[in-house]
Amino acid sequence: MTDLSQLPVTLDDIRAAAKLLDGVIAHTPVESSRALAREIGSPVHLKCENLQRAGSFKVRGAYVRMAKLSPADKARGVVAASAGNHAQGVAVAAARLGISARIYMPQGVALPKLAATRGHGAEVILHGHTVDEALAEAQRYSDQTGAVFVHPFDNVDVVAGQGTIGLELLDQIPDLDTVLMGVGGGGLLAGVAVAIKSRARELGREIRIIGVQAENAASYPPSLAADALVPLTRVSTIADGIAVGRPGQLPFSIIRELVDDVVTVSEDSLARALIFLLERAKMVVEPAGAVGVAALMDGKIDNPGNTAVILSGGNIDPMLMLKVIQRGLAAAGRYLVVRILLDDRPGSLATISRIIAEADANVTGVDHTRVGGSISMGDVAITINMETKGHEHCELVLKNLRTVGFQPVVLAG
Repeated sequence: MTDLSQLPVTLDDIRAAAKLLDGVIAHTPVESSRALAREIGSPVHLKCENLQRAGSFKVRGAYVRMAKLSPADKARGVVAASAGNHAQGVAVAAARLGISARIYMPQGVALPKLAATRGHGAEVILHGHTVDEALAEAQRYSDQTGAVFVHPFDNVDVVAGQGTIGLELLDQIPDLDTVLMGVGGGGLLAGVAVAIKSRARELGREIRIIGVQAENAASYPPSLAADALVPLTRVSTIADGIAVGRPGQLPFSIIRELVDDVVTVSEDSLARALIFLLERAKMVVEPAGAVGVAALMDGKIDNPGNTAVILSGGNIDPMLMLKVIQRGLAAAGRYLVVRILLDDRPGSLATISRIIAEADANVTGVDHTRVGGSISMGDVAITINMETKGHEHCELVLKNLRTVGFQPVVLAG
């Protein structure tokens, strides 16, 4: 059994962090999800860190890290790098503590996140095309100027701050069996694991802690298997909040000792989970915050029991939300896009429209073109977007089109 007192972050550290955060952060609510409970057969609770100040849990760790700086360090200011949530957390904490903050963000960062970070009073510098490049530049600036570098996850105080969520959860739901959350670098997972495993041991109970990663940004499963940090060569996911190619050394040292499992979910599963949270829980959640719900909906967790899912953030770019909604509806069979190649003669489009209408699908868009590499003279390609009612309904629409001789190619759905 792991000696919890020998870990780099302990329960006492997290309790001290909770005192620092008292009156600074919101004690976010827990909402029960009857719809999700029916789907998996056991109670599910949503810890709503998407309603936290600055829209995510990140302000917890950032504030604890910065509140413990010496007066001389505070006077030199802080520097950080992030694509969004950590940037806003650092900016809010810095404003609260009266510390100047410079934040490096990659070029192409979502405009709402850029505007929000600047709105909280931080100086924002756009640098590089990835978070790793921005991190390297922030570290260089720190080395050159003496500004304190606030790492997003690889720091004792940051991990302790994130762990305060675990203390809140057990106060709100004492009889928990399983806790799920997203994991990128690992600061949230490590901190919550220390808090909950330590309190559970004091109470003589066992509570499972499970991390969830997007399958295209899953650095923890291979690292845990190798018992060493295994960086990814490529990261590509809509869950930008956990798009980290290499685990943090400090969080990894805790996660390998305390966390029961790390599972992965697909991009389509993420999109479905976001749609579910919007429709059934009335929650706006970013993809990184929805991975735990995706894992439950995919049946990735055996015998979850009384379960809590940490919705870690709600900072989603509206343009990304539009794309995710379309992908999520397509994955659920509620949005179908087909491309049909046919002779360019009067009445063909009317026939297709009639067939779709008779199948009770709703056309939302039509693109009609005569030019393209696969289009012969005298032919036309039609792309049709339509609302459907599930996978069986999609198959009915496709079957009806094929019955009269059309050959629809499914582009989405």
